[in-house]
Amino acid sequence: MPIRSDPLDELTIPDGTTVEEHDLVTEGDVIVGGQSTVEFGVRGDDVMAGERVTFDGHIEAEGDCRLDMWSEVEEDVLVGGDAYLGERTRVGGELKVAGNVDIGDDVDIEQSFEASGHIEIRNPMPTVVFLVVYLSQLLRIGEEEAAEDLASQLVDADDDEAQPVVIPRGARVSDDAWRVSTPAVVGDGCRLHGNVRAESLEVGNDNTIFGSLRARGDVVVGPDTEIKGDVTTRGGDVSVAKGATVWGDISAEDVALHEHAVVEGKIRVSGELTQVRDALGPDPETEGDEADTAEEAEAAEPETETAEPETDDAAETEGDETTDDEEVEATDEDSATDVDGGGTEDPPAVESREAVEAELDGVVPMMGEDPTHSENGHDEDAELAEVE
Repeated sequence: MPIRSDPLDELTIPDGTTVEEHDLVTEGDVIVGGQSTVEFGVRGDDVMAGERVTFDGHIEAEGDCRLDMWSEVEEDVLVGGDAYLGERTRVGGELKVAGNVDIGDDVDIEQSFEASGHIEIRNPMPTVVFLVVYLSQLLRIGEEEAAEDLASQLVDADDDEAQPVVIPRGARVSDDAWRVSTPAVVGDGCRLHGNVRAESLEVGNDNTIFGSLRARGDVVVGPDTEIKGDVTTRGGDVSVAKGATVWGDISAEDVALHEHAVVEGKIRVSGELTQVRDALGPDPETEGDEADTAEEAEAAEPETETAEPETDDAAETEGDETTDDEEVEATDEDSATDVDGGGTEDPPAVESREAVEAELDGVVPMMGEDPTHSENGHDEDAELAEVE
């Protein structure tokens, strides 16, 4: 980590943070910068506050609790680990600590005080000074690996470890508004009450914010997030992702609105309004779909092989039909050849006229008064029936 970097230069709300009634609840730590005001209670793992921090509610810490000098807590302070109270700190309720307690000078505890471990009344060393002294001593005695491990634990957080809630210096947080002069980042699955005011805003997925968003810079609303108010920026852009719902108005320079997002109010832009569409075409197949496709292809191969004999049978049937047709054609050709070939033989004997007239008795007309008939009484133009 750079020496001159400020770890409290951003309002950070990790995944799953909720505001329940009058308490800020998170699974990780809570870090509050100096001269800040938190107008509700805090529940988390470790709770650390800088100088002149005011809590209008109570503090419940599963781990340690460290309050720097001139800090004030209006209600009880319940600590599951050790407690460190700086000089002139005031606790308006009870102080109950399961571990050890370090108490500075002029600490005011208005109600009862209980501690299961050791109680030392002194001015606790500031955290930063203690870490610097401890690291320098490790390096002096040659324990470089131990110093590196400690530094990595302080700087890097594990993936499985919950990220802390970070409230920057000079912030004011309440049910009505979250006011900071730094950028703000909200994680996924959070439920917050109050309007959020920051330098820039980035809201994650599946959040519900009962208030409006206002920033000087850009504002990003993640997928499936519901904003129960307006989204406003002075000189930045607003982006609303898929499935998000804004119940109020949107005012910005440029607005990028997804086609499946919903805005119940008006959209005021001084620049461009862009509608974001999903990519065309089917979604890319997953590994499971590819495996199913491969199994279906393998199952289809035997069916194809089984269908081949049917194709052969069909071919044989067609071949038989073709052969039969050829045989019929050959028979017709033979018949035609026989008929044609009959002309080369001797012609059959011609019957006499008397025999033909006897067979056609009653059919062939006799000679009449028609002058077109010949002397023999027959019509020369009449056609004779063929005799087999």
